[in-house]
Amino acid sequence: MEQKKDKIVIHTCCAICSGYPISYLQDMGYQVYSYFYNPNVYPSSEYQKRLNAERILCTHLGCELIEAEYEPDEYFDYVKGLEQEPEKGIRCDKCFEIRLMKTAEFAKANNIENFTTSIVISPHKSFSKLTSIGNEIAKKYNLNYLAIDFKKKDGFLKTNKLSRELGLYRQNYCGCKFSLR
Repeated sequence: MEQKKDKIVIHTCCAICSGYPISYLQDMGYQVYSYFYNPNVYPSSEYQKRLNAERILCTHLGCELIEAEYEPDEYFDYVKGLEQEPEKGIRCDKCFEIRLMKTAEFAKANNIENFTTSIVISPHKSFSKLTSIGNEIAKKYNLNYLAIDFKKKDGFLKTNKLSRELGLYRQNYCGCKFSLR
């Protein structure tokens, strides 16, 4: 198999959200690394279900999965004082920030210039907000944040179709203990 020219690290929040984005990036010619870093996911049993689904997806797509350490204490420290914030508020921004920052750190440490996130495929998440956070982090680490709105061209439908075909675990909340309210 021919080696792809450019590498990209995609932060993956769950297999449902990452299926279409990974395949889309592969179709663009990227060698894709799925970076699973989600210290926000609660409880740990939920985290394991999401991680196992991502393993199945990455095996199916021929994508290397990087399993970052599960660090819920780091997440809680990062959002301390924001526990009562509403969904889509400042706490969520901080959650995106810590996950994209760790993705950028991994990319930088492995000489990969490009990174992005699968979170943007969700119709419940703001593409412009995530792009702004990604671009700020890219500047800090001297990397390229690829701002692709994976929702376009029926991306959300395509990713759901793939996850159903593979029988992947489907969660019913964003992930953090606060989103269970």
